[in-house]
Amino acid sequence: MSNPRFVYIMRSFMRHFFQLLYHPFAFTYDLVAWVVSFGKWNNWVLSIFPFIEGTRILEVGHGPGHLQRFLRDRGLAPAAIDESSQMGRLASLRLGTNHKLARALAQSLPYATDSFDTVVSTFPSEYIFDPRTLAEIRRVLTNDGKLVVLPATFPSNSFLKWLYKVTGESPQAIDSLLVQRFAKPFEQAGFNTEVRIQDQQKGAVLIVILAKKETRSF
Repeated sequence: MSNPRFVYIMRSFMRHFFQLLYHPFAFTYDLVAWVVSFGKWNNWVLSIFPFIEGTRILEVGHGPGHLQRFLRDRGLAPAAIDESSQMGRLASLRLGTNHKLARALAQSLPYATDSFDTVVSTFPSEYIFDPRTLAEIRRVLTNDGKLVVLPATFPSNSFLKWLYKVTGESPQAIDSLLVQRFAKPFEQAGFNTEVRIQDQQKGAVLIVILAKKETRSF
C-alpha cells in the first residue's frame, strides 16, 4: 500500500515541476519531452489521430503547438487554449499568424455551447481531472461529441512488468485498476468512458481515454 506522505510529497514535487516547465522554463519543454520519451514524444502525440472525429476540434493545453501543426497539416482549422503565456508565444512562433490560439483556463473555456465535435488533450497535468474542466468540456462538445485524452505513457512495458512483480498482482488486475482510476472522473462528469492501454513500437505503453458525451434527457 502506498505511503500517504510519500504520495503527497511526490504530487507536490510534480506539481511544482510542471509549473516551472510550463512557465519560466517553457523554452526547455521540447528538449525535456524528447529526452524522457527517447525521441518518441511526437509519435505518441500522433497516436490519438485515429480517435479524432469531425472537423471542429479543440485542443485543451496546446503547449508548444505541435499537435496544432499536425492538425493543420491535415487540412483542419483547430482551436486551442493554454493557460501559459509562455507556451502561447512558443506555439504562435511555430504556427505563424494563421492560428486560433487563446489564453484561457480549462475550467472556463471561452467558447459557445455545442461548438466542437472533438476535444483533445495530450499529456495534460492534473487539471484535466478537475470536475470543472470536465463540465466545461462537456458543455462545448456537441451531442455525441468526443473527448480524447492521452494522460500518460510508460517508455517501456518493462515498467508494467516491474509493477506486476512488486505488487504481486496479475497483469489483468493492474490493468483493471489503471482503467478504473483513469475512467472514474470522466464517468462522474457524465461521459461514457473507455480506457485503452496500447502497446506501441519498442515497448512503449500508452494510456488513451475515450470519453463520449452522454445526451441526457430531462
